[in-house]
Amino acid sequence: MSFLNDLLGGQGQQQAGGTGSMISVAGQLLQQAGGVQGLIGMLQQHGLGGAVQSWVGTGANQPVSGDQLGQALQSGGMGSVVQEAASKLGVDPSVVLNGLSQVLPHAVDHLTPDGQAPAAGQGSGFDLGALEGLAGKLFGKTA
Repeated sequence: MSFLNDLLGGQGQQQAGGTGSMISVAGQLLQQAGGVQGLIGMLQQHGLGGAVQSWVGTGANQPVSGDQLGQALQSGGMGSVVQEAASKLGVDPSVVLNGLSQVLPHAVDHLTPDGQAPAAGQGSGFDLGALEGLAGKLFGKTA
């Protein structure tokens, strides 16, 4: 779990390469997809509809595996983002996918606090700063 925490940013950014954190990768996915609504739509179209809807809604987030997420991202034309992140981090793409499978549900949930995706156009100006505090909320501060 320590390596996952390192990849997610915060305490171990020197190992993860700083900009290569999972929060940053999630941000890249959101930007490439055209914002929250674009990413949600793409994941729904490629087999993760129920899970993604739970992330947007106000209830508990349904988990997805790294394999499920990888298949959806690959089918949606976003596999290159995962490959590039894995290359930058010096890890296998499965490590990135497993990290993203933990981060993306929280990221989408965080970016849809009212239980709805932003209207078309509103989510396309995605700001990575909107996810800045997410790592701290997910993992808390360690001494």
